[in-house]
Amino acid sequence: MEPDLALLATLGNTSVVGLQWGDEGKGKVVDLLAEQFDFAVRWNGGSNAGHSVTVGSKRYAFHLIPSGILRPQCVSVLANGVVIDPIQLLQEMDQLAQQGIAMGENLRISSAAHVVLPYHKRQDSLSESRLADKKIGTTARGIGPCYADKATRSNAIRMGDLLDEARFKEKLQRIVEEKNHLLAGLYGDVPLEWSPIFEQYRACAQQLRPHVCNTVQLLHEAMAAGKRIMFEGANAILLDLDHGTYPFVTSSNCGTGLSAGTGVPGSAVKSVLGIVKAYNSRVGAGPFPTEQDNATGEKIRQRGREFGTTTGRPRRCGWLDLVALRYSTRVTGATALCVMLLDVLSGFDELKVCTAYRLAGKTTDWFEADASQLASAEPIYETLPGWHEPLDAVHKVADLPANARRYLDKIAAFVGVPVRIVSIGPARHQTLVQ
Repeated sequence: MEPDLALLATLGNTSVVGLQWGDEGKGKVVDLLAEQFDFAVRWNGGSNAGHSVTVGSKRYAFHLIPSGILRPQCVSVLANGVVIDPIQLLQEMDQLAQQGIAMGENLRISSAAHVVLPYHKRQDSLSESRLADKKIGTTARGIGPCYADKATRSNAIRMGDLLDEARFKEKLQRIVEEKNHLLAGLYGDVPLEWSPIFEQYRACAQQLRPHVCNTVQLLHEAMAAGKRIMFEGANAILLDLDHGTYPFVTSSNCGTGLSAGTGVPGSAVKSVLGIVKAYNSRVGAGPFPTEQDNATGEKIRQRGREFGTTTGRPRRCGWLDLVALRYSTRVTGATALCVMLLDVLSGFDELKVCTAYRLAGKTTDWFEADASQLASAEPIYETLPGWHEPLDAVHKVADLPANARRYLDKIAAFVGVPVRIVSIGPARHQTLVQ
């Protein structure tokens, strides 16, 4: 039986944001909440994001499409802040269709969303290789170069351009010529031909045309009609371009970009659900104060199946960083916490949580998002008793082992935000609500 989330839906339009370095389990929460909402709207990122949802015996993998697509009554929206790889999107749509998920009016794509093209992916890969041992850890999906072109404006192609064949052709010819100068001069790479790109993406445009619209208008008309909207931030706040562990971040605003990414003012959002793992993990390079590069980290990785949905890369794992979590709740304005993967911690005699850092010879309980400073932060831990009881048969938070409840209480008290949802497994029914 699925959990009753009707109470959360009464909170009004809701934003779902990741509070760590991504992979917290947002997909599951979005899927569960989508039953209570009319729209599930994604506002940032691209196919570099990845999450999975388990329904019965089926596992669904998502990269661009909100997992709200699994609920027939919920319209999934890729808003203007998303950068869209049409090829990846169509592959994802095809895979979902093969799993019985129909997509028609329930999938809408902003005409103002920017398009990821082959030269973006080429540039992304070449730039990362050129950094050698100073790699940022990009997925090489072209996300950063696409957002860079969005900012420079003259080399940008949006979904609306893609649908206008003459305009797309003119822009593409000019941009490819300029990109070839860049690729040859900076990286010594061979030139790209614009014509095959044009033909391939023109075909993509025709397939996606029925889904493209003015999503700002769509969402404002929905709100005027009293529809309920859930907003989904891809990636997570510690990967936020402005507020994450810069420069080891993504190229968009993950927890703070809702208004710019949708055209909906922040005042329209009444609650913010912050998604957090019961421990910490991250993919790629960058500082990670509580990382356990040892048997403890490996145990968490194996129990939590910590391998990337998008890349398959093993994730770095470690103890829960409460200093970082409190920072994240403050920056995102989280009004409630969803603690995911609590079951992974069953079987530990004791658990550690970071409550402060030693940094530059001083003790601080403030998170420093600058990567160069955070890299030298030494975590100060508080040790809590663990539990060995399995959580599979638990149906209420009150029925969790006493030490599991103490762990949740510690999180809520330190952060100053209540825990409303607890996940104890991948299935929908393995979700506790309080």
